[in-house]
Amino acid sequence: MKFFSISSVILLSCVKYASAVWETVISDSLTDYNTFEKYWDYLYPWGSDHNGSARMYGASDDHNHVYLKDNTIVLKACRINWDEGKSTANPHPVIRYHSGAIHSKQTFTINDEFPNYEFKGEFIVPTNGGTWPAFWLNGAWTWPPEIDIVEFKGNNVNWFNIFRTSSDVSTYKESVSNAGAWHEYRVWITKVDNTNMDIHFYIDGKWKAKHTANHVGKPFHLIMNLQMEGSSGGNGPTSDTYYRGRNIYVGRSHEW
Repeated sequence: MKFFSISSVILLSCVKYASAVWETVISDSLTDYNTFEKYWDYLYPWGSDHNGSARMYGASDDHNHVYLKDNTIVLKACRINWDEGKSTANPHPVIRYHSGAIHSKQTFTINDEFPNYEFKGEFIVPTNGGTWPAFWLNGAWTWPPEIDIVEFKGNNVNWFNIFRTSSDVSTYKESVSNAGAWHEYRVWITKVDNTNMDIHFYIDGKWKAKHTANHVGKPFHLIMNLQMEGSSGGNGPTSDTYYRGRNIYVGRSHEW
């Protein structure tokens, strides 16, 4: 006959019945530059250029276009008046702005170990023509996948998008009253099966839409950027443009 101590029984019981805990991955990352740079890198994960007319600038010693102020992150786009060529990314628009982008150092993957994720933040977005602010998840290995949490294209309409392929896209559009004030944008992502996840979209705590995507097992970077023109139209502003974020948070359930 085999005997176990009471402490062994308790330990075995905890191992047997433990299921999941919630853990915070990113929070309070905007207090100072040392803290910020533990969680975030400057530019896009792939560099300075993308699909609009703004080239991204920013570094530990360059805060002209990416800077912290009062626990917020500020991205600033400025019109340039010299020839800087074209973007190196499709569709290769002429560079007419310098702006800012940041991306998470860590990648995030919905899988058996982390079946639920929450991404959220509060943002003040520009909505004038030719401005294209975004807060989004982009595939770390390939594009797609993509999940857009904030995307404004020169007006007050936010686009909640998911890209399964370049042509298989689901979109929900929501007009945001007074988008130039603080609003919270959030997604809650849940693993459905070995292939699919449900993505729930919220504004100011109110559920707006659900998309389903075959993105389980695919790692994402979280990106905040202020792109210009492109999908938001031409003839962007000549004055400086600002995009602000605060209370950016990432959390997930951890299955043991």
